[in-house]
Amino acid sequence: MHEHEKEEVYYHDHGDGHVHSHPVDHEQEHSHAHGHVHTETKAVLNRLSRAIGHLESVKRMVEDGRDCTEVLVQLAAVRSALSSTAKVILKDHLEHCVADAHDADLQALNEAIDKFM
Repeated sequence: MHEHEKEEVYYHDHGDGHVHSHPVDHEQEHSHAHGHVHTETKAVLNRLSRAIGHLESVKRMVEDGRDCTEVLVQLAAVRSALSSTAKVILKDHLEHCVADAHDADLQALNEAIDKFM
């Protein structure tokens, strides 16, 4: 990776990930240090910690050879927890960032939503 590139990891539906390096356009690069506070940060961190713990439990289920049906049900629960966490993040972002957003901010949000969905 060169000094003026950034790496992004992309994951496929089957779980494998790969890294892409992209040139960084410093004039287009945007940091989210807007000077405001996200009100849901603690709640999001708590939700993520629970989801991580749940996913670790699912990993142990697979390692222990547990029934595939049980594993799939638990994976669905983790996916649901992550989706609800994403909703909290998106709602918080809409309430605190979009009101002050510029066109580039809105485009970045649309791209993030497209990647998430």
